[in-house]
Amino acid sequence: LGREAFVQEVWKWKEHYHARITAQMRRIGDSVDWSRERFTLDEGLSRAVREAFVCLYKKGLIYRGNRIINWCPRCLTALSDEEVDHQETDGKLYYIKYPIKGMKKHVVVATTRPETMLGDVAVAVHPKDKRYTPLKGKSAILPFLRREIPIIFDETVDPKFGTGAVKVTPAHDPNDFELGQRHGLTPIVVMDPSAKMNENAGDFRGLTREEARARIVEALQDRGLLLRVEPHRHSIGHCQRCDSVVEPYLSLQWFVSMKPLAKPAIEAIEKGELTILPRRWEKVYLRWLEGIRDWCISRQLWWGHRIPVWTCTGCNETIVEVEAPARCPKCGNAELKQDEDVLDTWFSSWLWPFSTLGWPEKTRDLERFYPSSVLITGPDIIFFWVARMAMAGYEFMGKAPFPVVYLHGIVRDAQGRKMSKSLGNSADPIEISEKYGADSLRLTLLLLSPQGSDIHFSEERVDLGRHFANKLWNAFRLVTPYLREYTPDETAARPFLTDADQWILSKLNTTVRQVTRNLRAYRIGDAAKDIYDFTWRELCDWYLEMAKPRLYAGPDAPGAAPVRFTIHRVFSTVLRLLHPFMPFMSEELWHALPGTEGDVCVAEWPTPGRAANKEAEAKIELLKEIVGSIRNLRSEMSIPPARKAQVLIRTQGPEGEVLRGQAELIALLSRAEPLEAGPGVKKPAVSASTVVRSHEIFLPLEGLIDVETERKRLERELQKVIRDFDHSMRKLQNEDFLGKAKKDVVDRERNRLESLGVTKEKLERNLEVLR
Repeated sequence: LGREAFVQEVWKWKEHYHARITAQMRRIGDSVDWSRERFTLDEGLSRAVREAFVCLYKKGLIYRGNRIINWCPRCLTALSDEEVDHQETDGKLYYIKYPIKGMKKHVVVATTRPETMLGDVAVAVHPKDKRYTPLKGKSAILPFLRREIPIIFDETVDPKFGTGAVKVTPAHDPNDFELGQRHGLTPIVVMDPSAKMNENAGDFRGLTREEARARIVEALQDRGLLLRVEPHRHSIGHCQRCDSVVEPYLSLQWFVSMKPLAKPAIEAIEKGELTILPRRWEKVYLRWLEGIRDWCISRQLWWGHRIPVWTCTGCNETIVEVEAPARCPKCGNAELKQDEDVLDTWFSSWLWPFSTLGWPEKTRDLERFYPSSVLITGPDIIFFWVARMAMAGYEFMGKAPFPVVYLHGIVRDAQGRKMSKSLGNSADPIEISEKYGADSLRLTLLLLSPQGSDIHFSEERVDLGRHFANKLWNAFRLVTPYLREYTPDETAARPFLTDADQWILSKLNTTVRQVTRNLRAYRIGDAAKDIYDFTWRELCDWYLEMAKPRLYAGPDAPGAAPVRFTIHRVFSTVLRLLHPFMPFMSEELWHALPGTEGDVCVAEWPTPGRAANKEAEAKIELLKEIVGSIRNLRSEMSIPPARKAQVLIRTQGPEGEVLRGQAELIALLSRAEPLEAGPGVKKPAVSASTVVRSHEIFLPLEGLIDVETERKRLERELQKVIRDFDHSMRKLQNEDFLGKAKKDVVDRERNRLESLGVTKEKLERNLEVLR
């Protein structure tokens, strides 16, 4: 194709997928100002990139030099340190004998890469390693090439690694490059860009690095120069794009000098000008910045921002300008050749907080929106993007681009693996949204992610959000017929609010406070859980059940005004709280709720009303405990939920009056008919019983169940549970089982024993009631 035609094809690809990407963003409910959309290769952003390059170059912070870089032999381009994935690999450590010139001895070096020995320019040992003191001033003879290489002494050598003597290959190892510079050694490159051995490799020229390794090891064995080979686990860099093994490679590239830029970005954390959440990531950020190395920014690619550097074909003058020069400023020649390379994609990205606002021009947007309030991103690009944006912000704008960085978790598969094309475990959010609804997916992801924690995701887990959506939808359908033509009137309703009304409004206020507090603290998952728990467990499970009799009585009934007011207040507040999490459903329900205006997305955020009503909360919490205990008794005695049953409560103390006042609600919620509560209640002869806060609850069983049949059933069930309990107990007392079984198997058996014990006690208690 050639460069120009290739770039045109990429632009076509961009135009096609741009529309697809933005449509997907809209589909999952992204709420953004689409009028401010920017693309990294827009002319305004391209100019900002050139401006930043020229500025840094003129300050001496961008330079061109021959340095060791990460090179991908498949992509044929340089990579930054952050574009390399290091993978632990089982390799080999080769012990090779290098003859010592003028002596009938050898120095043995240990290396994981015998193929690079052809580029060795020295053997290095630690100056305090007495084993090698006699070799001071000596030279070794490089096998195959017969090149004399000095034996040098350097404190960076680890005497405990291998034999304590290492080969020095400055052109193919970053540490060796630094060591070589200290000792004035000339690097020798022995591979071409595709990682094949070049003309400096002698007889091994033309072989791939893998082929060369095998041939060199074989030749060393034949010559008696391979002492031994040991298994060795070590880290090998792989290209993030194609997963090829990265080659440390001496190459002429463009670099940014990072240490001067890192200083204010480090101080930003120390001074509190920048906060990273969760806070543990601040240490990671600082550790990287404190050990930062110069950034290789040139890429041997066609797509991207061209480096704004031209070379005069006449006088070889280097010209660095924002706009393409017409002539050489030195000799006037009009034939200028632009650098072929493009910039690392992150060079444009680190300018994003201000380049998108019109920088380098002093625009109104730049003045208004820089710095932004928060950056939300993933921890996997804390070095690629976050730290570099902080550096660029201080360098070009004089301040951090944001006061807070919120690092959300990474969505992984159910096994905790990172989603990737190669593993085939990626989830398609659009497909899932079509199946479950975008709101269900959004809420599920938030509920599963405590601040900054990764999510172990499977499609089935989206049922969590879908069930909530169904619950809310059905609750809304239940109440809306009773709110038609309703106009909220707090003044008229407030004096007649029941304990249940006051309780749910008090709980609502608490929820508003918690959600707001958690959002301000970037505990997004906790905020979602607050809404989920209130809506499901308080509103749907309890309050609506208490409210049904008054709702069903009609709008003219005595209790209609307070219950309609309460329900309207609760739903209008919940929908506003819920909107950031479930934008589609909350918007639709908002428009269906009488008495609302405009869109929920621009409605005023709820503020807590009155202080918590502790008295109402205490009354209803007692009611919930009583009802919960009655329901448990019914379940234990196998009484069908729909069947009404007599309940007696022997009350104690001042709470007895509260219970008598709540008797109607207790009866409604526990299917109790009749219900009797008071201090003088007698216990029936055959009854199940329990105690709540010293109040005794009795469930008479005569006529409710066949006592004899139930007793025999419980006895059979108890016998089986006892057998299983004893078997599990013996298993856990068996040292052979404990020693050989996996930990999760043992833990599972312990949990089973505990569960059997609880069941056994419950059955024994129920049998006692029937005897």
